[in-house]
Amino acid sequence: MQQTTADLKLGPLLRYVDQTRATVWVETTRPCQVEILGHRTSTWSVHGHHYALILIEDLEPATATPYEVHLDGAQVWPPAETPYGPSVIQTPKADGSFRLTFGSCRRSAPFDEQGFKDFGPDALVALAERMAGGDDERPDALLLLGDQVYADDPSDAVLDKLREAHGGRQGSEVADEIGNFEEYTWLYDDSWLTPAVRWLFSTVPLCMLLDDHDLRDDWNTSLSWRRWVTSQPWWHDRVVGAYASYWVYQHLGNLSPEQLDKDPTYAAMRALEDDDERTSYLDAFAWEADEDAASTRWSYYRDFGARSRGVRLVAVDSRCSRHLEPEERAMVDAHEWEWVRRHTVHATQPIHHLLFASTLPFLLTPGLHHLEGWDEAVSSGAWGPRAARIGERIRQGMDLEHWASFRKSFDELTDLFTDLVRGENAPKSILMLSGDVHCSYLTEADLNTVDHPGTAIRQLTMSPFRNPVGKHIQVANKLLDSRGMTGLLRRLARSAGVRDVAATWRTAYGPWFDNGVMSVRVSGDEWAVEVEHAALEEQRQVLRRTLTYGG
Repeated sequence: MQQTTADLKLGPLLRYVDQTRATVWVETTRPCQVEILGHRTSTWSVHGHHYALILIEDLEPATATPYEVHLDGAQVWPPAETPYGPSVIQTPKADGSFRLTFGSCRRSAPFDEQGFKDFGPDALVALAERMAGGDDERPDALLLLGDQVYADDPSDAVLDKLREAHGGRQGSEVADEIGNFEEYTWLYDDSWLTPAVRWLFSTVPLCMLLDDHDLRDDWNTSLSWRRWVTSQPWWHDRVVGAYASYWVYQHLGNLSPEQLDKDPTYAAMRALEDDDERTSYLDAFAWEADEDAASTRWSYYRDFGARSRGVRLVAVDSRCSRHLEPEERAMVDAHEWEWVRRHTVHATQPIHHLLFASTLPFLLTPGLHHLEGWDEAVSSGAWGPRAARIGERIRQGMDLEHWASFRKSFDELTDLFTDLVRGENAPKSILMLSGDVHCSYLTEADLNTVDHPGTAIRQLTMSPFRNPVGKHIQVANKLLDSRGMTGLLRRLARSAGVRDVAATWRTAYGPWFDNGVMSVRVSGDEWAVEVEHAALEEQRQVLRRTLTYGG
């Protein structure tokens, strides 16, 4: 029987929040009017799926406002029976203090004995459970730094759907991978319908960035990888589905109301008259985004707290906007880098604390940093063409694709930080937030060409939310951080012509390998970091404090 009333399929997701405004994202089962706190909008559709982003205005500053979601006048959220309480929109605190919780890499798996054995407890579920229990230290925002979904390694539940739909795609190397927009929607349902996570996302403002598993492992590692993947018959539908679904499910909510007003794709979704037109438009946008990185921008920024004590999050796309020519590799191409500098060094308002977010860490353990520098040089021909081919295989096989393996961009970011601390209004802290590497650690850094006693520079890396690595990788990480191995790899890099960079750093705490979250607390000039790891206590998923580190 055909459904005659609309229901909530996914969401609500609380996205942008400022002193008086908020946006909330929903997916519904059919076209309808969506209403939250008296503000209404109509859904729009692509690929037969119905979405809305509701702008809520005239909120009271420094207050927590419970909200409900109504579709065509009928209440659909919160559920009639829920252990988590109401969803609320918390506008920024009057004192300007701010707390951001972040991490990356979350696999979807059952919460049973086998699921806990394979993947451990879920840090986001543990965070939600603690908040529902009345914890006063709720985040003011949650930053998801990539691998929100695993298109190349979906859960067993999604695998069953793929095999039922396609008969297993026998003979294809991507038989058990996501292939198009529709299949991407299965990933988001599988990941975001977990009750605790669904409630968490409805009540804490979300910021997101995509990383490789949102599309495929090693995405844009190198030019040779890209030439191979773009020649595959399955690539077109895969990349179009990835970018189109990322825009709908993740990127759209990153934008402020002013940025939404200027976004041509959002305007088209609301102006075009039918699903086919909107789908064609969005798919063409997605294909062009992959063909020409300068045609769109996935980086964004948000300002938190009081203007005079501003906290700016600059979330930088370090995956899609890469320049891959070996002689001039760049993690962030010139078009994107100009935008980064415009919103940091040339920002119109002073930045008191800069949160520089990149899915991939800027500062690695020193040994791994030297290894990646050596491999980039060899892959670019420092030891001849045969060694270059070997270096390329090592690059892909060991995932040597962080900022250290894009030395041009590493130097540009070092220069950017140098310009910031030399400025008239040097920030009190530059905190680099990253995930990806399936461990957590805190690095203390100094720039070599300028004294900056008033500005702390730290690399804060947290992953996974739920996807721990094997013991052999843990041992390799610790070995690469040893003094002897660091010295050996530094000499190896220098033998390939790699010079030292204009910064020094040390791993002050970590690495840890358990699932977890990391939080940054800011109040006035002060900042602090909290590291928490997930654990099971009598089958309850909880967070245990591992480290409190003051600025």
